[in-house]
Amino acid sequence: MLEINVVGAGLAGSECALYLANHGYKVNLYDIKGESLTPAHHSENYAEIVCSNSLKSDDDTTASGVFKRELTLLGSNLLKVAYSCRVPAGQALAVDREAFSNIVTELIKTNKNIITYVKEVEDFNPNAITVIATGPLTTSKMCQALKKKIGEDFLYFYDAASPIINAESIDMTKAFFASRYDKGDADYLNCAMDKDEYLRFYNELINAKTVELHEFEKKNIFESCMPIEIMAKRGTDAIRFGPLKPVGIKNPHKENRPYAVVQLRKENNYATMYNMVGFQTNLTFPEQRRVFRLIPGLENAEFLRYGVMHTNHYINYPRALDKYSRLKVDNNIYIAGQLSGVEGYVESIASGLYCAINVIRQIEGKELLSFSADTIIGGLYNYLVNANTDNFQPINANFGILNPIKERDKVKRNVMYRDRAINEIKTILKELKE
Repeated sequence: MLEINVVGAGLAGSECALYLANHGYKVNLYDIKGESLTPAHHSENYAEIVCSNSLKSDDDTTASGVFKRELTLLGSNLLKVAYSCRVPAGQALAVDREAFSNIVTELIKTNKNIITYVKEVEDFNPNAITVIATGPLTTSKMCQALKKKIGEDFLYFYDAASPIINAESIDMTKAFFASRYDKGDADYLNCAMDKDEYLRFYNELINAKTVELHEFEKKNIFESCMPIEIMAKRGTDAIRFGPLKPVGIKNPHKENRPYAVVQLRKENNYATMYNMVGFQTNLTFPEQRRVFRLIPGLENAEFLRYGVMHTNHYINYPRALDKYSRLKVDNNIYIAGQLSGVEGYVESIASGLYCAINVIRQIEGKELLSFSADTIIGGLYNYLVNANTDNFQPINANFGILNPIKERDKVKRNVMYRDRAINEIKTILKELKE
């Protein structure tokens, strides 16, 4: 039987290793902690949570809450640990980060089926199934090995993503579809501003709070991916001549020509999610919510993903990976965690679990398992597989990635999403046991 190597003991790698080991498989777990630390880490423990200690909402009528129910049913080890060291945070699942990491590390170190190595992995063992879960700060040697395998164009080194908005939260009495000079298919959704609206938005934008970058994230700003707030600070009209240019666009709701226009582009085929074009940003999440809701039509915008702009390594999933998160050029190599293009703690845990399930099925000669977009985990991977290869951006769990349910009442619809997802997971588990 092929060896099983898991490279990286973050959330995804730890989940993957524990799931495999608890199902009777011997695992070699490699991590550089003990030899060196990445700039984002401070402890030699595994599954270190380095930013917020919140794993988002635990309400089972939210996408995040449904996601946790799915993973719990599927046997996630790290979610079990998270609930055991929960701290009060309203409806959110927040953890004592030190206790969480300590418990996961102890579970791994004491598991008879896991051998841990303090080592930087520089290449792939052809006699092993390997799960790469090295995260967004993957070492240069592993990056070189991946480049050699899949090609340089398939590996990104900078994450500059604009916010994604739930389509149903956009006020269509103010927003409108149009193309410049009425050319094309009017694929863009437009939010027009008059001069007063623009100046109010502009002043709030340039004075908004931004995230504090780590030293390793501070670098020269490239013209091709400049934060919207940095561009705005170059002058009052800088963004009006850039991503907010109103040229050739008529507002059907008003007689006067727009002074500035924010454009939104469909993020999926269902048109349930829209991307704010050119709005990559370092604004804090609360500030994005406050400032971007000043845009006409977005007053009640629900942000499915906030804009980010930081150093990040991730693979162009739709080009390089199959639907089981394996390299297309080598089906003995799986990619898990943020390196695969998922974003968020629970999403990373899910990817490690997903890879572990299919590693077992591959070894046992069974058909690999996938989930439909009726589930959050299935919707996540359906999005990754079918994403735009020319501008691939990471994604996190939200109801917009699911097969839509036609129900006008949002509360009822969310309950229907939950019930449908849980029923599919239970059906799959029953089939697996049989």
